[in-house]
Amino acid sequence: MSRILLLVAGLWLSAGAALAQDAAGLARFVAGAVQDAEGGAELRLDLSQGVPWRAYTLADPWRLVLDFREVDWTGAEPDALDASARVSELRMGPLQPGWSRLVALLDRPAAIGTAALRVDGDGGTARLELTLRDMEEEAARAAAGAPPDPRFDLPAPRARRAAPDGSGLLMVVLDPGHGGIDPGAQRGGVDEADLVLQFARELRDELRRTGRYEVVLTRETDVFVSLEARVAAAHDAGADLFLSLHADAIEEGIAHGSSVYTLSEDASDEADAALAERHDRDDLLSGLDLSGADDRVARVLMDLARLDNGPRSAALAGHLVAGIKGALGHVHRRPLRQADFSVLKSADIPSVLVELGFLSTERDLKNLQDPAWRAGMAAGIRDGIEAWALEDAALSRLRRQ
Repeated sequence: MSRILLLVAGLWLSAGAALAQDAAGLARFVAGAVQDAEGGAELRLDLSQGVPWRAYTLADPWRLVLDFREVDWTGAEPDALDASARVSELRMGPLQPGWSRLVALLDRPAAIGTAALRVDGDGGTARLELTLRDMEEEAARAAAGAPPDPRFDLPAPRARRAAPDGSGLLMVVLDPGHGGIDPGAQRGGVDEADLVLQFARELRDELRRTGRYEVVLTRETDVFVSLEARVAAAHDAGADLFLSLHADAIEEGIAHGSSVYTLSEDASDEADAALAERHDRDDLLSGLDLSGADDRVARVLMDLARLDNGPRSAALAGHLVAGIKGALGHVHRRPLRQADFSVLKSADIPSVLVELGFLSTERDLKNLQDPAWRAGMAAGIRDGIEAWALEDAALSRLRRQ
């Protein structure tokens, strides 16, 4: 069964554009063609998955423009695709981080007739079909132009606090759980460690495509990394936020959907006591060497850090839940949770643990193995991080130094 993302029946034709519903992820070009049709031309694009897109016409010179978030055009040959006498040139490629574009130069005035992107409900592949209608110049000019759309019209660059490397990008550390001798939850021959590593790589790519984040993984392969080493890696990278990724399983009952954990207050108190006793206190607070401080001083400094960091972590969790729900339509019935997870015990880095789903639930297991679902989840997390970053930057001037 095909799922229609868009069918233009005239709503946007007056503005010369067709707008798609939200989808997410990087699509790959598979095949396509542009050919003449009675009274105009037809365009067809086959993609590996559906993505947000829009189509519109412009004048001086006359051209058809398609914007995507986003398409990898590898393998697309403009001369091979263009079989239309009405199209004098076909160009496609990256527009800016997170955006791709296709432009067809036209030899006469035209407007969009119909446009639709349909996604195959089984395989997740997508086909975009669009028709152009020849039109008198006055009417074509009235229909031309790109309407405002926040998914494609980027806001003016805003100031961000400088990252440790001076790039101005926020540093995100992704922590795919388990690995190596610790496979995590297992169901049907599938290991949690493998699934979360695959998702971490895809989420890293999704974040990097925005051009606003640098991303580091605590492990790049199927290796064991201790819990303390994961937290230390975040400090070494100068992390602005830390996301640990998991996909749990329960032995009894049924659990479904994603949830986001922060460190419980009780766990914070215990963490202070345990961590302050360690000799490698330089790992506990970025930029502050506690190796010469006694336990009482170290605990006071960490208490102060957590007064700021706890609310920031809670805000991050809330925005992530909202982003995931917005992208996928659902989350766990109790999506915001607290627990005593060691990887959340950094005193000064906003840290959360994201349970992507439950391997013990058939529906979640299928989702976790579905590239289209993972792309939606990655987009939801991306949107949550972006919303948190905006809020956190606005509140930074009020934060205790």
